Amino acid sequence: MKKLFLLSIILFGLSTNSENKKSKLVVAIVVDQMRYDFLENLGHNFSENGFKKLLRNGYNFKNNHFNYVPTVTAPGHASVSTGSTPSVHGIVGNDWYDRKEKKEIYCTTDTNYDNIGGNAYYGKKSPKNMKVKSFADLIKTSNNNKSKTISVSLKDRGAIFMGGHTADAAYWFYGYDKGNMITSSYYMSARPDWVNDFNKNIGNDYLKDWNLLLNPDKYVGYESDNNNYEKYFKGKPDTSFPYESSKLSALNNGYNMIKETPYGNSLVTDFAIEAIINEKLGDDDYVDVITLGYSSTDYIGHNFGILSLETQDTYYRLDLEIEKLLIFLDSKIGEKNYTLFLTADHGALEVPAKLRDEGVEADAISKSKFKRTVIKSLHETFESDNLILSAMNNQIYINREEVAKKGLSFRAVQDKTIDILKEFDFVKEAYYSDYFSQKKIFKGYEELIKNGFEKDRCGDVIFILKPNTIFYEDRGTTHGSGYDYDTHVPLIFYGANINPGESDKKTFINDIAPTILDLLGIDPFDHNSGRSLLNSF
Repeated sequence: MKKLFLLSIILFGLSTNSENKKSKLVVAIVVDQMRYDFLENLGHNFSENGFKKLLRNGYNFKNNHFNYVPTVTAPGHASVSTGSTPSVHGIVGNDWYDRKEKKEIYCTTDTNYDNIGGNAYYGKKSPKNMKVKSFADLIKTSNNNKSKTISVSLKDRGAIFMGGHTADAAYWFYGYDKGNMITSSYYMSARPDWVNDFNKNIGNDYLKDWNLLLNPDKYVGYESDNNNYEKYFKGKPDTSFPYESSKLSALNNGYNMIKETPYGNSLVTDFAIEAIINEKLGDDDYVDVITLGYSSTDYIGHNFGILSLETQDTYYRLDLEIEKLLIFLDSKIGEKNYTLFLTADHGALEVPAKLRDEGVEADAISKSKFKRTVIKSLHETFESDNLILSAMNNQIYINREEVAKKGLSFRAVQDKTIDILKEFDFVKEAYYSDYFSQKKIFKGYEELIKNGFEKDRCGDVIFILKPNTIFYEDRGTTHGSGYDYDTHVPLIFYGANINPGESDKKTFINDIAPTILDLLGIDPFDHNSGRSLLNSF
């Protein structure tokens, strides 16, 4: 009898712990350029109800990485969304050279569609270049398209690739002369009234002067706010607070300046909340999806560096945006009725000039000068200035038509290009692209290149820069490498059916989508290269 009693207690405990509360809304947050160490280095100034609440009540994968290169925005969002890497989903960069079109193309451009707001270029967009489905697509498929997906970001590529192919709407910000949230005719023929109403007040609400949120002694890292590591806004003679956006905007692309202040993130939060309310997300029995792309962190990180007062202040303000969003979700959807994850699309390197001043070997290389040098060196051997079509994403695209026209050996041109690259002190290694078409097991950095390689969209020669080296200007910084400062990003799951905890085991960005599908009881992708982390919760 006693054994039966104990057994009943065990069984009751198991059934209670395993009983899933149905999620009504998936909330996907991607913070552009957020390194994992920001959670630790800046956490002492976070509120109790923003990032700290996610860490306290959610599950934190502390050793989450990108498992491919290049680590830039478009592939990052596509990998989060699809559970695969660029080798599968095809988004190999923000841009790449299209051999059929014979030109460099932007990842979301689609001339088959028209802009809805903004101007023609900024609205002619679609997810057509993403070759596989997103987790939001599969959620819709699971219930005959009764779910709804709304995707919001300052950047079109952030909104479009997170929303997938079947999103009901993807919205992004067009600054300049309008200051509107815009979309593409891929999604709709006209913006809803609630979007038009929201757009009426963007200038007044978000083009605001920017000063420090906290006392200066709360910030770490920089001895001086005004230094030689940061970019200037036009019309301002230094890089120190405050920034009078209302006065500076006329010289800094008008309303576009909103993106380069923390208030761009505030815009995303407020617009997402309006979307949830007006689109009635989470109101019925079919799980909906809202994605938020916080991109001001990236613009500010590029301009000022990862430890600048500007970047720190942006994260302290983003923490309050997270708090605001959670309060709204708890009230509108219910505290345990939504499932949220937060991650990033890449990290970033510290400003190379600052690293050098600290005694670290680092450099910022002019890409245009680099390309000219390669072209000149090839000319000396083959007597042609037209052998290079493009140089991007640490790849060289060779002009195969010119090679044939000159009667040259393609392999000979590849050989010489690799020899030239290896003469640069800042190049660590260079490869033939066809090396990554082999069916073999790659390890280390080569595995990252393999996972980012798609033969129809990548170049003919691929190279690696040495650590702490970027193609960029003297001031500011960027990302794109396979080093930890670019690959190590947050991954926190929170909400319905997520038990608090943390793990040091290594996880990857393409594990996110399979985990979300597993949480919802939906069959995984045919294409996913990631794995569900559900057993960790």
